Amino acid sequence: MEIATSTNVRPRTFALPNTLTYARIVAVPLVVACMFWQDILEGGLWLRWVALAIFIAAAVTDVLDGYFARSWGQQSDIGRMLDPIADKLLVSSSLLMLAADGTIRGWSLWAAIVILCREILVSGLREYLAELRVSVPVTRLAKWKTALQLVAVGFLLAGTAGDLVVVNLGFPVVTWIGLTLLWLSALLTLYTGYDYFRAGLHHLTKD
Repeated sequence: MEIATSTNVRPRTFALPNTLTYARIVAVPLVVACMFWQDILEGGLWLRWVALAIFIAAAVTDVLDGYFARSWGQQSDIGRMLDPIADKLLVSSSLLMLAADGTIRGWSLWAAIVILCREILVSGLREYLAELRVSVPVTRLAKWKTALQLVAVGFLLAGTAGDLVVVNLGFPVVTWIGLTLLWLSALLTLYTGYDYFRAGLHHLTKD
């Protein structure tokens, strides 16, 4: 019986959808390292393109892992747990590095703060509701929120390097697009955060 259980768990744990999620988590320190090298250690702007390439590859795995899990019937508890965690790690660490190198500054810092605070609050709410055995499914709007965050961070990772490519326009268009999308994703983040809180409110007030 123990051998059968082990052989059932192992394929599901290392199935392709979960492996893609693991890869997304591994991408986090790689993106951070590129940004740290480029700014703190004063490396070349080419490092921003490397960081962007890794980030895009990681973002693509976010689409593929869910698709394969559904198509191949390989959905698992560990996948459902790690998938949103991987997204939050990727976005949050990138936002912190972008704030550190000054790409996100001034009033735009508030957009990043809203996103980070919402993710922490929703994670805490999910943990509490999980103890009550209450499931809070990810809504379609929340998926769009994550997609918008990923696109915004992608533009901001290109940042100065991207601005130099379109320097003829006379203003930092790539960074401007990234910051605009960041504000839009922050607004969507607020709404979806409220939506989650409202869904779990009656469980929070039971006592």
